Amino acid sequence: MLDVNHERPSGYVHPGAGVATVRPGQEPRPMNHSPYTNDVAVARTFEQVFFELRRVIVGQTRLLERMLVGLLSRGHCLLESVPGLAKTLAAETLATVVGGSFARIQFTPDLLPSDIVGTRIYRGSTEKFDVELGPAFVNFLLTDEINRAPAKVQSALLEVMAEQQITIGGVTYPVPRPFFVVATQNPIESEGVYQMPEAQRDRFMMKIVLSHPSQTEELEILDRMAVSAPVPSQVIDLHELVELQQRTDAIFVDRSVAQYAVDLVQATRTPAQFGLADLTTSIGLGASPRATLNLVRGAKAIALLRARNYTTPQDVFDVAPEVLRHRLMLTYDALAQDITPDHIINRILSSVPATWVSPKPNDPFR
Repeated sequence: MLDVNHERPSGYVHPGAGVATVRPGQEPRPMNHSPYTNDVAVARTFEQVFFELRRVIVGQTRLLERMLVGLLSRGHCLLESVPGLAKTLAAETLATVVGGSFARIQFTPDLLPSDIVGTRIYRGSTEKFDVELGPAFVNFLLTDEINRAPAKVQSALLEVMAEQQITIGGVTYPVPRPFFVVATQNPIESEGVYQMPEAQRDRFMMKIVLSHPSQTEELEILDRMAVSAPVPSQVIDLHELVELQQRTDAIFVDRSVAQYAVDLVQATRTPAQFGLADLTTSIGLGASPRATLNLVRGAKAIALLRARNYTTPQDVFDVAPEVLRHRLMLTYDALAQDITPDHIINRILSSVPATWVSPKPNDPFR
């Protein structure tokens, strides 16, 4: 994580002043005209981004970093915590800092898919149907308490997450790019809740679990809110965000880093092959190939945030808990013994080593 606890230089001007929107079909600026042609410019940009985020959000450093990882990787995040831990505020602040449009949908049992994606409305004056697009047509979409809506509504959201488009009345409407979904769920209530199936949770790149602030952080929250709530400033625009996503795609991944990601996922499926035979009775179903892809994508984003143009096994190690925890299905025996996915992941991370792999000719990772 970059150090963001310093004052800005005098005369600082936000490079994203003047909001720009990347509309469907609109190409971003060519990379040769990008201001992010070197690691120093990228590091300074993320330093400013974290500065603005932490002006508003006290603590929750891991949350802020992982949300940026998901954004740079074009993934989506599932946040789980008790109420009042700034999940909504974090998503809205991130949207403001990067200059994107933002919408929040409160999921309830009576919600319909059309409340998210939109619907056709008959106009008596013209005797025609008009299409009214839903709130999903924004850059940053927050779906609050996703497990309160029935499966039909959840599937409508997951479709737009995967396809980046919506079809209404036979016409396809692409959502704005970039498109980033943050879903939240409350783990302490079971009444009126529709548990999200494991197969649907797998569509999220990461599941981030939040904890209560420390005593010092809670006092800082009181101090900041005593006068007036801090307001974040825009740092970059959507064109620059797309360029940073493209730069994330170009981060170098060594064959050894890729092998480490594969080994971690394989250990969730066949733990005995990695000296973890005792986990066989605890894991009912291991992680899917999406986990391997997201481990590497997340490692690329972490490397960019840390001002590197190459990944290391440590980058994979750092994002592994968020990428894997919602992809493990535990057995009834494990649940009866209060074993959690995090217990399993910690055992795997502490037992599976990262080993050097000799590159092959024409290696795609080279």
